[in-house]
Amino acid sequence: MGIARREFLGACAAAGATMVAGCAAPQQGPGNSRRSDGGPVIDVHAHWHAPGFVNLLEKEGPANGAKVMRNAQGLVAFSAPGLGTVFQPTYIDLPTRLKYMDEQGVDVHALSLTSPMVHWAPTPFGVKLAQAYNDELIRAHQEYPRRFVGLATLPMQTPTAAVRELERIGRAPGIRGVYLSTHINGKNLDEKEFFEVYAKCEELGLHVYLHPVDPVGAERMRRYYLRNFLGNPYDTGIAAASLMFGGVMDAFPRLEVILPHAGGTYPALIGRMDHGVTVRPETRHMTRPPSAYLRRFHYDTISHHVPLMTYLVGLVGADRVVLGTDHPADMSLVAPVPFVRTLPQLAPGERNLIMGGNAQRLLKL
Repeated sequence: MGIARREFLGACAAAGATMVAGCAAPQQGPGNSRRSDGGPVIDVHAHWHAPGFVNLLEKEGPANGAKVMRNAQGLVAFSAPGLGTVFQPTYIDLPTRLKYMDEQGVDVHALSLTSPMVHWAPTPFGVKLAQAYNDELIRAHQEYPRRFVGLATLPMQTPTAAVRELERIGRAPGIRGVYLSTHINGKNLDEKEFFEVYAKCEELGLHVYLHPVDPVGAERMRRYYLRNFLGNPYDTGIAAASLMFGGVMDAFPRLEVILPHAGGTYPALIGRMDHGVTVRPETRHMTRPPSAYLRRFHYDTISHHVPLMTYLVGLVGADRVVLGTDHPADMSLVAPVPFVRTLPQLAPGERNLIMGGNAQRLLKL
């Protein structure tokens, strides 16, 4: 779908949602894209395919189990079991990104890798890929210190290697968090082998941002783009529930975790889980209801629906919501600042928190 059509449809959807919510949508333009307190507008969900990472993958990926080729347009195309990516220029070129950010009134991107990540690879190559990407995150921050910070990629297929990479770059300039898949090669995030990674993140004060890769049930969602429409939010819900039921959030009380796509299914099904712990023996170990964990997570704004986003803010509080777009994906929130401005019943201070205040704390800006 072209950008113009997406923007038109997105505007129509936002307008319709605004009518349901009972408020008028603001006009976008200069002077109407900044926080009222003068602070930066920060997008915590913005994907970047670093050139050095793509070059390394093209050069050495085939020897490490991936299929890598140039497509008819001359772009690098990658595939591995359950994964497939074409590395588009909009994901790679930083000047193009900066132009978009300026047009949208976004001051800072927290850059993160998206599919294919690195844990599909044999550990030595996964480590090499992670190091290449993280080093480029540091360079991007050094080149544009006021515009970019980085969420580090880790070779989670071998947690001890992930810890070593955290020790290498965890205090490096521009590294302000960690980006993890919602599962690691089919393993849920509450597996004990991953606890040492969470402990190191907590020690370094690095928050964890989750993102779906190869979502559950993908084989049944091949048509209609359901793999993304439904699969990504489903996988986020499984990851959040695993962290909660599996004791991760209790074991690491200072660990900050951000859920993408407005939390996916996790907040929507919290009542069902609350009831479940009162009747199911599998959850007898829980000492608190699942709803008590809602505010242990942060949630981004990628819901594409004003009434749903309004409900989420009321459920978890404006201080637990952060601006996210999924830029430059076709499923991204195209006009993030106007979207936040359409949310009704928010005080100016709450709107400022969502547009950047909360992210300033998480990213130490």
